[in-house]
Amino acid sequence: MAKKLNSVLGIDIGSRCIKVAEIRSQGKAPVVTALGMIDTPEGAVDHTGVYNSDAVGTALKQVLSQSGASVAQAVVSIAGQASVLVRTIQVPRMNPQELKDHMQWEINRNIPFAESTVVSDFRPLSDEDPNSAEMDVVMAMAPQSAVDTIIACVKKAGRQMASIDVEPLGLARSLSTSYEEELRGQTVCMVDIGHKTTAINIYRDGKLLMPRQVPIGGEMFTKALQDALMCTVEDAEHIKQGLDLPEPSDAPVPTFGVPGQTDQFTAFNPFADAAPADAPAVDPSATQSIYDYGTPAPNPFADPSGDAPAVAQSPTDGIDLPAPISAPQLDPKLAAVMPVLEEFVSEVRRSVDYYQSRGGSINRIELCGGGAKLKGLARYLTKSLGVNTESYDPLKGISLNAKKVAPGFVEDHKEEFAVAVGNGLSIFFD
Repeated sequence: MAKKLNSVLGIDIGSRCIKVAEIRSQGKAPVVTALGMIDTPEGAVDHTGVYNSDAVGTALKQVLSQSGASVAQAVVSIAGQASVLVRTIQVPRMNPQELKDHMQWEINRNIPFAESTVVSDFRPLSDEDPNSAEMDVVMAMAPQSAVDTIIACVKKAGRQMASIDVEPLGLARSLSTSYEEELRGQTVCMVDIGHKTTAINIYRDGKLLMPRQVPIGGEMFTKALQDALMCTVEDAEHIKQGLDLPEPSDAPVPTFGVPGQTDQFTAFNPFADAAPADAPAVDPSATQSIYDYGTPAPNPFADPSGDAPAVAQSPTDGIDLPAPISAPQLDPKLAAVMPVLEEFVSEVRRSVDYYQSRGGSINRIELCGGGAKLKGLARYLTKSLGVNTESYDPLKGISLNAKKVAPGFVEDHKEEFAVAVGNGLSIFFD
């Protein structure tokens, strides 16, 4: 239905913000005619999905009015661990009817929800090799109650539902539109950092190869700052926006010890071969007093004359030691977020490594979502993972003719509109 429209509202309902992008077709090219964002009502949406359709619908109606959006039809993405499952699978190549029967079987055996009534759909993905024995298919399913909740939100806002979509496919449309020429033939890892979760999706030429979601989002960085600095959530959020992540250190760990002596030290290895036959013999008398428990061991610090006890001498006496090496003190704010940052990087690394273990390679990482605005994050990932990482611009190559957009708004928030713009671009795709 959405593909027959020449204008549509793309809506992205997040746990922290609701984003809308009105897109029209002008001369077969997309034009953004309205952009808007509003805070999600507290407690109305979490990582599992939408809980309060009345509150969300009221907020959605408000942001549509503020942004000047007038299009009636809307495409909304459904998200949340308890609200949707998206999976890409490989199946034997078959005709459309055989595929329909097979996918019904796949969907029935993959339902993860407690609710028995589900809404499902599937779509074959474009083939790089039409002669291959297998084909890739993306399938999505959601409980009927989650679908009804999304429809209620749109109805409350005074709009009509054109279609319900899923975030990975919305991002695929955005990527194909804004970066088609630049990333043709390349494999891209899209990291969409939300408030409570992060979606890590891998694409090649607009084709979704691997969707994944992890329970790490911008909220964890804020919470880490709040706990460490004992401040309010608002203050922690403000501090987070001012952070600039350092580059990950790759300096070798310094060696501590006596100069010139460390390299000569050999640790005892109980599994080493016996000493060679030509090794110098050890004088038994040199150790007899140590191992003969009836004879006191000699005091190495005793005065040889026997007149007075000698003053203990340090093994480093007479050696010019360098000044003690002190590790640079990390700013307390950065120290607070580093554990969360490393956990986040590890999750992205796992996704990249898993894909590469299957014979693929990642050419670039694109960061979107509200968490992508953390300064220095792209640089940090580039150096940590060895993959060029950039902030994503969903408005790249798209005309903007939105009259009610404040100066600087687009530049400050463009990463957050990736899904909303992708939903709006559905009118240009089958």
